[in-house]
Amino acid sequence: MSNPAVDVHPVSIPRRLPKAMPYESIVLLIEGTNASDLPDRDRAMMELLYGTGMRISELTNLSIDDIDPDSGTVIVTGKGNKQRLIPVGTYAIEAISKYVQGERHDLAVKGSGNHRLFLNRRGKPISRQSAWECVSQAALRAGIPGVSPHSLRHSYATHLLERGADVRTVQELLGHASVTTTQVYTLVSVDTLREIYASSHPRAN
Repeated sequence: MSNPAVDVHPVSIPRRLPKAMPYESIVLLIEGTNASDLPDRDRAMMELLYGTGMRISELTNLSIDDIDPDSGTVIVTGKGNKQRLIPVGTYAIEAISKYVQGERHDLAVKGSGNHRLFLNRRGKPISRQSAWECVSQAALRAGIPGVSPHSLRHSYATHLLERGADVRTVQELLGHASVTTTQVYTLVSVDTLREIYASSHPRAN
């Protein structure tokens, strides 16, 4: 008996490109933490998310010992408990240092000295949902719609590639098992180049 569906193929769903935020919006987002109840903690989280491209779950699992301010690095534990050592910029290091020496010290007393880097108001490890909410609230205060923690990860990768980083390096920084996953960001960069070309070249249109 023949199969009438043998030549029927599923509809190809176009791959959606990750949406990167303009750098100016990143700055507004980070500044949006100033009005939160724990501004130093929320700013440190935002600086780390954009400054390292780590996932929100990787952020909430960080121990205070995972950050080395002297070398400017952080140990990130990703999927499958695989660890990677990645650089941290001075903005993030300064924000973390201010948080650790101030707000975190007071929060840790409430939580009996918990070793997680980011703590909630009771001194317990902040949850993934609460950290996500901190990003959403900062975006709301900054007047930027549709922002998630992954928006910062997308922006991190895209901005690196746009400024000359190679895809293999970005793969390592993001903790992608395959470079194919990272290559979607190169499409974003090409799209950006097309926009610049269309607006700048006299015979583009």
